Amino acid sequence: MSRITADHLVRSAVVYVRQSTMAQVLGNTESQRRQYALADAARAAGFATVAVIDDDLGRSGSGLAERPGFQRLVTAVCTGSVGAVYCIEASRLARNGRDWHHLVDLCALAGALVIDPDGTYDPRLVNDRLLLGLKGTMSEYELSLLRQRGLEARDGKARRGALRFTLPPGYVWSEDGRIEIDPDERVSGAIRMVFAKYRELGSARQLFLWARGAGVTLPVVRRNVAAYRITWRAPAYHTVVQVLHNPIYAGAYAFARRGSRVRVEGGRARKTSGHDRPMAEWGALIRDNHEGYITWTEFEENQRTFLENAHMQRRASRKAARGGRALLTGLVRCGRCGRMMRVFYGMASGHAHRYQCRGDDAHVGAGLCIGIGGVRVDRAIADALIEAVSGHAVEAAMLAADRAMEADTAVREALGRDLEAARYDASLAARRHDLVDPAKRHVARELETRWNAALERVAALERRIAELRAEASARPRVDREALLRLAHDLPAAWNAPTADARTRQRLVHSVVQEAVIDLDDAANEAVLIVHWAGGRHSEIRVARVRTGRYPVDRTRCPVEALRRLAPEWPDREVAVALNRMHCRTADGETWTAVRVRELRLRLGIPEHAPGSDVEPTISVQKAAHRLGICVGSVHRLIREGTLPASQVMHSAPWKVPLAALDTEAVRAGVQAVKNRRPTNCQHWQRDEAMRLPGL
Repeated sequence: MSRITADHLVRSAVVYVRQSTMAQVLGNTESQRRQYALADAARAAGFATVAVIDDDLGRSGSGLAERPGFQRLVTAVCTGSVGAVYCIEASRLARNGRDWHHLVDLCALAGALVIDPDGTYDPRLVNDRLLLGLKGTMSEYELSLLRQRGLEARDGKARRGALRFTLPPGYVWSEDGRIEIDPDERVSGAIRMVFAKYRELGSARQLFLWARGAGVTLPVVRRNVAAYRITWRAPAYHTVVQVLHNPIYAGAYAFARRGSRVRVEGGRARKTSGHDRPMAEWGALIRDNHEGYITWTEFEENQRTFLENAHMQRRASRKAARGGRALLTGLVRCGRCGRMMRVFYGMASGHAHRYQCRGDDAHVGAGLCIGIGGVRVDRAIADALIEAVSGHAVEAAMLAADRAMEADTAVREALGRDLEAARYDASLAARRHDLVDPAKRHVARELETRWNAALERVAALERRIAELRAEASARPRVDREALLRLAHDLPAAWNAPTADARTRQRLVHSVVQEAVIDLDDAANEAVLIVHWAGGRHSEIRVARVRTGRYPVDRTRCPVEALRRLAPEWPDREVAVALNRMHCRTADGETWTAVRVRELRLRLGIPEHAPGSDVEPTISVQKAAHRLGICVGSVHRLIREGTLPASQVMHSAPWKVPLAALDTEAVRAGVQAVKNRRPTNCQHWQRDEAMRLPGL
């Protein structure tokens, strides 16, 4: 007798369609056809309403991936509107016991049937429930067994280097299953250009910015399930990083460099892929398997450079230079706690930098460790470095001359390969246009548009190459004799205003492995232990500046200072200036207005007469009040030369001409100061009376 009753037929039937991967969706179309045909079987059984759920095509049923279609099915069964669930076999509904038994329990509660080509099952009956449980268990076991066999076979083939996979741009599979360099010179030339430029620049981001600025294109693999092809695109940062990180370019057969992880979310296991593995955990690694663009030693050096460039990762290792004023960025280690020291820069471009060890700053109250100003340390390191490399200065100068002459060669070669490919595309478009029937205007117009686009691409590349040649011819030629003369005077070349800070840092990083700094409090010196790249070690001692010490060349005699200051300023301002100069009275006391007046009367110096100046002037404090800015900003305008001012001697008060406050240059400088304020500065500086309730 049929188990499908009238109670089932008044409800709807649901056909669940699923295939595990997109490759099965595109390739195994017969399985799809069989599953969709179940809808006709449901209508033949008497169901008036048949719904097909195919949201999970290309999704695994192992329970590690989200399945919105299965969730729809469970929701429909819970509402009681489903009379039967059709599936081609139990494995289509679920490949894990949790989902399978959960669905069977819900069907038993709602009185829904489970129907497959083998029969009709009522989960409310013990025998049918037992059979459904066995089907679900066998489905889960089958998946585990197939996965285990497949992975073991794949990994075994990969360990022999015989497993084929999608190769990165620059490599192709040969007929006999070996990895070979792509015979397309445009592709292989672009990959060689990437590695050559990285060796020159030392940074993936700088390489990316250079490629963007030069207008070159890089090959990218576009693939689908069955095939892949090379496309040319503007450089992207992740494209550059993928090329530099891939060991296949170093001649190594590498497989399973990334793995998957399983985590629990909402009580369900979820798998994510694409996580990098350590080299020891790769599925296969065979060195010297094929011809590489770089050697394995160069690949390891590139990975070490990547690690040094990762400044945001908290590792106790040296870091790369990033173009600041400090020479030892990423190289300085604290001699007391062993941590890497940080570099702190002043707010303005002319301020000095400082090497500071923050100590155990993760714990509140731990305090700082040690710190020292970086100007004297960098000067000592520069002197030691110049002395160390002076013997190879001539060779370096010759190499610099060769590099300067070949600076644009890589760009011109890359654009030349692009031009050759563009001319081929234009000729191909022309041949296609010639072969079309002129009567088919809708086809001829499209082919003519493509031909014109290809010709425009050729013209743009030709203009770009012509511009590069014009720039190269206009650039002054390298004077080898001048470079050789400069090589014998390295300090002048190092301290030249045109010397690039990034170049200095890269030179220091190439010869210095690490510098350990400690403080000798007894001698008031900083002790530097320099570990050179060749294995040598040297000790350098740098004198520290005692804080609060007034420069010796600016120390004035109190009598001399008083004779120059008293005619210009009142006694109170003179006392402040004398104390600022670290001048003391005869008995070692600080100056006050009374003491200044007594000494002035004794020396017969007349008192300052207000209004005696030829041009009306005001003090810095009053100028700040009139301009609406702080005193520090007024001093900054004076240093920059925007606001004219004068002082009798160093550390004396400034005199600001009153007429200068209304000049256009001063107004522009004051407006620039105000523009640097935060947008909510007005809110911070409100001076209002707080209104209390009842007042």
